[in-house]
Amino acid sequence: MTNTDAYVTDEAHGDAWTLMLGDSCERLEELDPDSVDLAVYSPPFASLFTYSPSERDLGNNPDHPTFQQHYRFIVDQLLRVIKPGRMCVVHCQQVAKQKWKDGYVGLHDFRGDLIRTHTDAGWIYYGETTIDKDPQAQAIRTKATALMFVTLNRDSSNSRPALADYLLIFRKPGDNLVPVKPDCDNDTWIQWARPIWTGIRETNTLNTAVAKENEDERHICPLQLDLIERCVRLWSNPGETVLSPFAGIGSEGYEAVRHGRRFVGIELKPTYWQTAVKNLTEAERLANLPDLFTELDET
Repeated sequence: MTNTDAYVTDEAHGDAWTLMLGDSCERLEELDPDSVDLAVYSPPFASLFTYSPSERDLGNNPDHPTFQQHYRFIVDQLLRVIKPGRMCVVHCQQVAKQKWKDGYVGLHDFRGDLIRTHTDAGWIYYGETTIDKDPQAQAIRTKATALMFVTLNRDSSNSRPALADYLLIFRKPGDNLVPVKPDCDNDTWIQWARPIWTGIRETNTLNTAVAKENEDERHICPLQLDLIERCVRLWSNPGETVLSPFAGIGSEGYEAVRHGRRFVGIELKPTYWQTAVKNLTEAERLANLPDLFTELDET
């Protein structure tokens, strides 16, 4: 690391949110036990993308076993801070193996690694949903040869389906003392309870361009806002606390605050953290806007 990449910490607050700058492995220790109602996040996908040059960054681990060993520190802390009977929802995708790097083209079962790490730490593997993906959009974005029409037409044995996203749902052992009353009716729940989520708009994300750095940035992949919205509305009550140990540019917090929850986030990279502070400030402003129809009724 260079001097400009030195580890720094900071903290910012709004009325409904706290955003910590620093390493989740350490800063999660500052949260009280059994103080968080829901965790929603997407961890770095092992060494698939470059997020920062920091050795503290999970994305810079040299291999999958080392990644899971590093990630286990965070999983243990999450088990400590989340309330009994409540959920930790983890977004992930299988990781592609590349011939130039791995010697062959295939997939690594990253999803399975995450399940094993969580259950080994004491979490209950409670459920999951698969998120439908557009193969053409994925081919354009990732340049995956296996999804190209030229591969299909030349030799289909080298083609494969698009990679789905997954939401892995883990539950902390113990009884939930405060029932969750979801912000949805029964018809909506029927759609959200399906094993495959459709209708998640891949482009419905916060703006990433303002957080990029020229030297080291290769990839920012914020979660889709409607995906986060479903999680927040399904598994937390208004006024409860939602946590993301990989806050990025603040997507989970943006939706949590916008839907009347409180948010605690931790982010390692200063430029992401600064952007997240702006996004959370904007979410709080939107959440506090008066309802025009309510004002008309009152007058």
